[in-house]
Amino acid sequence: MSGLVADSSRSGGPRAASRGSAKIDSDGPDDPSATPSQPSLRRLQQFNVRPDRELGQNFLIDSNILGVIGRAAELTEEDVVLEVGGGLGVLSEYLAERVAHVHVVELDERLRDALGDATDSHDNVSVHWGDAMQLDIAAFEPSPTKLVANLPYNIAAGLILRTIGSYPAMTRWVAMVQREVGERFAAGPRTPAYGVPSVLAQLSCEVRVVRTVSRSVFHPVPNVDSVLLLLVRHEGDDATHELRELVRQAFAHRRKALAGSLALAGGRGPIKADGTRERVRAALVELGHPADARAERLSPEDFRALARLLEL
Repeated sequence: MSGLVADSSRSGGPRAASRGSAKIDSDGPDDPSATPSQPSLRRLQQFNVRPDRELGQNFLIDSNILGVIGRAAELTEEDVVLEVGGGLGVLSEYLAERVAHVHVVELDERLRDALGDATDSHDNVSVHWGDAMQLDIAAFEPSPTKLVANLPYNIAAGLILRTIGSYPAMTRWVAMVQREVGERFAAGPRTPAYGVPSVLAQLSCEVRVVRTVSRSVFHPVPNVDSVLLLLVRHEGDDATHELRELVRQAFAHRRKALAGSLALAGGRGPIKADGTRERVRAALVELGHPADARAERLSPEDFRALARLLEL
C-alpha cells in the first residue's frame, strides 16, 4: 500500500528534552545560577551537558511534541516501548508513566547521569548502553511491541527497516526523523524520493507523515527540518526475506531497467543467474508494465506480485 502524507547506533538527531519551551543560548541556560523548572534545562545545567555537534545532537524544547508523539503512538498500559536515543530522558519519563515497560537505548556515555536522573525512579525502564544498530534487541525482555523515539538522524532509516524486518512482534513506529527521510518512507511510485525504504516499509506497513516539525523547536537549532513519521504494521504482514532482497537488487542500479538491475546481481540474490533478464521482462509484461520498466515504476504490491511470478 502506498504511503500517505498528512500535513506533512549513533546518537545524533533532535532529542526529546523538555515539557516546556524556553530560550537558551548555544551553551546552556541564559542564567547559569538559576535552576530551570523544565527537566531538560535543569539537566543541561545540573549535569553540565553540552550538545555534541559531531553527533548532531539537538535537544527538543517544545512541550507540545510529547503529546503529539503519545497520541500518534496510541499508548496503552500493556505496551512495551523501544526508545532509541534517550538523550536527557524526558521522552523516557513520558513513556514510563503510560506503558508497561520502556527499553531506552543510548550510545553517548556522557549522558549517563542525566538519563539516570530521568529513569532511575521508574522500575519499568531498562536502559541499554550501546549502538542500537549492533545491540541484540531480540534479547530485550519483555519484547518491544512499539518503537517511539526521537531517532538519531544517521541511523533513522536503517533502524526502522531493521526493526520492521527482524522483529515481527513490533507493530507500530512513531519516530522523529529528518524530513527527507520521512518523505522517502512515505513516497509513492514514480516520484524522486521513491526507493528501497519506501517499498520495504510499505510492503509491511501503512506509512504516514503525521506532521512537520520546525527546526526552531530544537536547541541548538539544526540545519534541517524534522517530521513525525508513523508506521503501522499490516495484519498478516507476509513480506519475506526473498522479497526484500528482490526490492534491494531492483533499485541497486536505478538508471537501468529493472530486469537489467536484477541480472547484474548475478545470482547473488533470490533469483538464479540463468535467464534472469528474460524471466523478469516476461513477468513485467504480465503485470502490465513495459518489459524495460525501471524499479521506480512498480508499486509495493507490484513487487509482491513480481516475486510470486518469479516463484521466490
